[in-house]
Amino acid sequence: MSEPNGSEPNAGGSGGGEPDGLRVLVGYSPDERGDDALALAALVRSADRSSRLAPLTVANVHPPAWPAHGPASVDAEWIAYLRGQAEEALAGAAARLGELQVPRPELDLRVRAHRGSGRGLIEVAREVGADLVVIGSAPGGRRGRIAIGSTADQLLHDSPVPVMLAPRGYAGEPPHHHRTLGPDRSARRLERMTVAFWPRRDVEGPLLAAAALARTLGLPMRLLTLVLRPAALAARFGGVGGALDRQVAQADEDLREAAGLLGARLGDGMPVERLAEVGTGVAGTIGAVDMLPGEVVACLPGRHGPLRKVFLGEGSGKIVRAAPCPVLVLPRGTGAGPEEPPAGEDAQLR
Repeated sequence: MSEPNGSEPNAGGSGGGEPDGLRVLVGYSPDERGDDALALAALVRSADRSSRLAPLTVANVHPPAWPAHGPASVDAEWIAYLRGQAEEALAGAAARLGELQVPRPELDLRVRAHRGSGRGLIEVAREVGADLVVIGSAPGGRRGRIAIGSTADQLLHDSPVPVMLAPRGYAGEPPHHHRTLGPDRSARRLERMTVAFWPRRDVEGPLLAAAALARTLGLPMRLLTLVLRPAALAARFGGVGGALDRQVAQADEDLREAAGLLGARLGDGMPVERLAEVGTGVAGTIGAVDMLPGEVVACLPGRHGPLRKVFLGEGSGKIVRAAPCPVLVLPRGTGAGPEEPPAGEDAQLR
């Protein structure tokens, strides 16, 4: 079992004042992916426009101790070792965040023992009332892209809050745009949120949740639909060109309706771009989309997962792996009422 090692969980403000800002939880391990997650979380925090920032929670999840010989006993020395290693890792995370302009008094450091690192982070997220979980890419993946390992897999199937993933090497390859913080101080910045959009019955809740997060972070939005050409064999048959033109026209209409929904719900103060990108295959098509150095791509959840949890569908999974920037995945049912109808078949990318 773990105990807080730092500030108390966010209670939404104190003394009846305004609530704290975005509560971000970072899953940290003392390696490259941990540094990538810290770099992204620091950017999210610096972009938060809330009048009062919530503590930034950093959690290290270590394996639980094996039972020792004897009934109901455990190896106390092994537990102490695991705990010490976790606390040492968190001390390193705090030092790194200090370099990223997040001072120690604004951190909430936590140690959690769990067999699954992703499930341990889900427990911490519920414990602190997190609004967002940030993790790095699994090791061994392509640099500049996201690889889904066991931690991400658990989070992308069961997290009750949005999950943001940093590409491998994100901490060491900053975008070339900078924002001045003060004399001789500068930082990378987030610049735009691109939502990979396709119409379906339950899209409104996650779409509005993405827009709300973009507004909190001061980011303009872009709605993107991928219009996929048929495979080479299918393209030999007649009528493919006309069918593709109809798909593009329909995608444009769907994007206009979605942008209109955001304008009606959130007002006209948030600019919303629209883009229907035509290409072959998800990876190739999204690779042709112009991305800002500070881009974040948001993916809608799959429709077959449980309500109120992240569940990555096939199309979104391909986007996560192909995107050259951080990716945000939203839980299914976000922003919807308790009477949301059950999920049907997963929609396909156009």
